Amino acid sequence: MGTPSGATKYGTGKDALLRAVVVVVSEKGLRGLTFRSVAECAGVNNSLVAHHFGTRDALIAAALEWASERSISASRLREAVTAGQSFTDSLLDLLLEDPELQIFQYEMILESRRRPELRAGVLALYESYIEALTEGLDASGASYNSRVVARMLFATLDGLVLQYLSGVERQLIQASLEEVHGVLLRQGLSPTAADSAP
Repeated sequence: MGTPSGATKYGTGKDALLRAVVVVVSEKGLRGLTFRSVAECAGVNNSLVAHHFGTRDALIAAALEWASERSISASRLREAVTAGQSFTDSLLDLLLEDPELQIFQYEMILESRRRPELRAGVLALYESYIEALTEGLDASGASYNSRVVARMLFATLDGLVLQYLSGVERQLIQASLEEVHGVLLRQGLSPTAADSAP
């Protein structure tokens, strides 16, 4: 039985091809990214990838933008920050539910050091995370400069996710996140607001 027109094993259209880019880069690195590797991963003819994106650079730029849009949505990260006792589990689940997407993002961050045209997309990616954390901190009744603290919190989360993807045990990452939560509470995150959040 054939696949519906435009369908791949990741769905249909450009989204499916961009998800395939994420998978290829997470498995093979950016050096392994070709139209052929994306097409094989998606289960389509490589001419379809060329048709949609034209060049490898356009494919990379589109995948970075796609990954940024599908990263943690502001509302979900905001909820994790205001989750009180479930802060650690919420953030771990949220950040680690799609390891391929996280690995792809790290690959793009490193590549942006060599390719200035990717820097704007990488900065936008970081800002989307920081904005979501800022909203969560503000909703928790934070009594400090929430944007500065959000950047510090994201740097911590970013490093812990990278450690986890590198093989550090989840329990160690979890213990570190619990300590981060304790620091936030001591520095002005309202315990009442955090504990009473849904």
